[in-house]
Amino acid sequence: MGHPSPRPGRRALLLPVGLAALPATADYALNLAPPATGIARQIYDLHTLVLWICFGIFLVVFVPMFYAIWQHRKSRGHAAHPFHDHPQLEMAWTVVPALILIAMAIPTTKVVLAMKDTGAADISIKVTGRQWKWEYEYLGQELKFISNSTTPQAQIDNREAKGEHYLLEVDRPLVVPTGQKVRLVFTAEDVIHSWWVPALGVKQDAVPGFIRDAWFSVDTPGTYRGQCAELCGVGHAFMPIVVEAVPPAQYAAWMAEQKTRLAAAKSEAQREFALPELIALGEKVYATNCAACHQANGAGVPGAFPALAGSPLVAGPPAAHLNMVFHGKPGTAMQAFGQQLSDVDIAAVVSYERNSWGNKTADGVQPTMVAALRAPPQK
Repeated sequence: MGHPSPRPGRRALLLPVGLAALPATADYALNLAPPATGIARQIYDLHTLVLWICFGIFLVVFVPMFYAIWQHRKSRGHAAHPFHDHPQLEMAWTVVPALILIAMAIPTTKVVLAMKDTGAADISIKVTGRQWKWEYEYLGQELKFISNSTTPQAQIDNREAKGEHYLLEVDRPLVVPTGQKVRLVFTAEDVIHSWWVPALGVKQDAVPGFIRDAWFSVDTPGTYRGQCAELCGVGHAFMPIVVEAVPPAQYAAWMAEQKTRLAAAKSEAQREFALPELIALGEKVYATNCAACHQANGAGVPGAFPALAGSPLVAGPPAAHLNMVFHGKPGTAMQAFGQQLSDVDIAAVVSYERNSWGNKTADGVQPTMVAALRAPPQK
């Protein structure tokens, strides 16, 4: 996680006491992720500096103390020796730690100030945490999409061998250009989430109703992985983050492609779909967005998530079913998917639910019906 793919081999190189952090040689399992940005490198160097200071304190304080305890223990015939105040020694063990703390505080403050300097960004991206996915909006580009985990359910259920990037793979990664300052603006839709990519040096909470920001600038093209670092509910483990850093020219081509796809999707939403076509597409949409709560078989989780198989809502009028999916249900885990999915995807998933797991309404919802919900009310 958090390294360019493919991952270079690294072996641990530690001092006998296991306290040293040696750059570029320590295994990620025993150290911070290899830094891929300037700010991550500053964090890494600060971490290493403080660790060496702690190691020095260990040598100067604890090694003599352990030696004295061992050599002068009662079982060897030593008796406790009375002693009186020693002003010079007391002054030393007060002043010296204070100087050490000041020496640590100066570089720490510099790094913290650098982390908070989000000005003069080349690109700004709004990141919204949702249970349990990330939404990315490229500000000023009219591009917004949801990034979902794509780890197969069979791997999660231990029915298949786990892949190389188990729980760290998504359908749509965040794509950024190398060599440019990327500002991330964080918020959340429901509960507190935390966007964490170690190699980029970013770990920032996304809090409902508040705006937080952070930044990074990637040096080397590659794929960098992270995950939500805040316990945000039963799907917490299924909120991976994948950042793809590409050269600026490739990023520009990617952005142009996304806008072309967006225009094509808007045009596609105007046509009439056959019901089998909607059901086939809806099965994929359901697996990505709904199965975590309502289960792949539509049985739900008793006491937590209602079953869709045999549901009166699903078997009832299509408009009521569509309204629930589009607007959600406040105060519950049922999200408003109208803000997350396209008109075609919403129409497809509603049609799929109405014709699966024994539900046989033989009807569906067209994208134009979804578009009507988005239209402002007529005055």
